[in-house]
Amino acid sequence: MALKITDRMVDGVAVEELEGRIVLGEESNALREKVKALLAAGQKKIVLNMDKVSYIDSSGLGSLVASHTTARAQGSLLKLSNLGSKFQEILLVTKLVTVFEVYPSEAEAIAAFSK
Repeated sequence: MALKITDRMVDGVAVEELEGRIVLGEESNALREKVKALLAAGQKKIVLNMDKVSYIDSSGLGSLVASHTTARAQGSLLKLSNLGSKFQEILLVTKLVTVFEVYPSEAEAIAAFSK
């Protein structure tokens, strides 16, 4: 299943709902390009809702890290929400949980921007 990205704005925050697999190739490129497009449009607050991500490989993780790094370099913030327990475990094992701001729900991730 290809990666499907659904866009919406909530209180000035770009919410990207990801569905499917984030794997080597077209899917991880689509994610990187989406974040680049948001940054090019001047978006400073981005939430990636991972609720419907069924699988992520090392390339997908690399895309997340690259997107996060690019956003930071441009003065933007990228937060993750709704990680499944398996994905949360991957972030813990790889120590990437210290890199990303992770929230249990999309609403909490959005609210964190106003703190």
